[in-house]
Amino acid sequence: MANDMMPHFELFQPADLDTAFALLDRWGDRGWKLAGGHDSLDWFKDRTRQPEAVIDLEGIAELKGIRETSDGIEIGALTTLTEIERSAMLGERFGLLVDATRRVASPQIRNTGTLGGNLCQDTRCWYYRYGLDCYRAGGNVCYADTPVAMNREHCIFEASRCVAVSPSDTATALAALDASMVIRHASGERVVGIEDFFVPPAVDITRMTVLGPGDILTAIRIPGTWVGARFYFEKVADRNAWDFALVSVASALRVDGAGTIEDVRIACGAVQCTPRRLTDVEDLVRGRAHNEETADLAAAASTDGARPLNYNHYKIPLVQNLVKRALRV
Repeated sequence: MANDMMPHFELFQPADLDTAFALLDRWGDRGWKLAGGHDSLDWFKDRTRQPEAVIDLEGIAELKGIRETSDGIEIGALTTLTEIERSAMLGERFGLLVDATRRVASPQIRNTGTLGGNLCQDTRCWYYRYGLDCYRAGGNVCYADTPVAMNREHCIFEASRCVAVSPSDTATALAALDASMVIRHASGERVVGIEDFFVPPAVDITRMTVLGPGDILTAIRIPGTWVGARFYFEKVADRNAWDFALVSVASALRVDGAGTIEDVRIACGAVQCTPRRLTDVEDLVRGRAHNEETADLAAAASTDGARPLNYNHYKIPLVQNLVKRALRV
């Protein structure tokens, strides 16, 4: 029962970014940024994370809202998942994100969970979450990559010491939409493409994103490039609600009047530590006829280079079937 009790910390609720940055500078790596809080509270209750200060960003109005821009749409990082799910503007232009958001957890969690929080949540590998000294936690072993490990939910691509996967449904959709992330720091702002926002373990095994202690993800920008495209999102999970993906796929597809694939972006979730762009598949099908033969070729190519673990071989045919479905729209 003691493990369900959160450790003591100082709580700060800034009303503007300047105050938030001052608090982050004051507390450094002893502080913890809080968005919706669902992932953070799990860490606190398990006592795996024990910050001295929690900076709750919920009261910063400029981090919320869905806004039209000259070349697309900008979404504040603290916009709730329910707001995204119900947005008529997003539904009309980027239904792919709406579909993915609708599959996140449960309605109760989507009411308070935020887009930024969903994107920045840490991996759900139970060996890591329960406090074992794995590579990601600073140790020298991956407990999920052993002959007796429980690794049914883990990587089949690009594992480098760590075989945990990215748990974010919205990240998969945003990768297919070529989104960019707006990151603010006390000294300025930078914009990072979504594929550069997530950090593979071969680059830095201790974190999932490029965000540093003094950084705040303020907004997500979706360019108008894919407005009017054919979208497809599918998530396979053990349960229809309140569960993380075993594999997911998101695609944006343009087909010309002659039935030829003009352009396409495809991303898979829960198959590696970052959302996986299937660029080889995209190159393969671009310029081909939009038909069953092309979908079959894409499916076969989608798992080239996969290295399944003891208990997740099922992900190979699952990825192939989801990619085939995505190319049929």
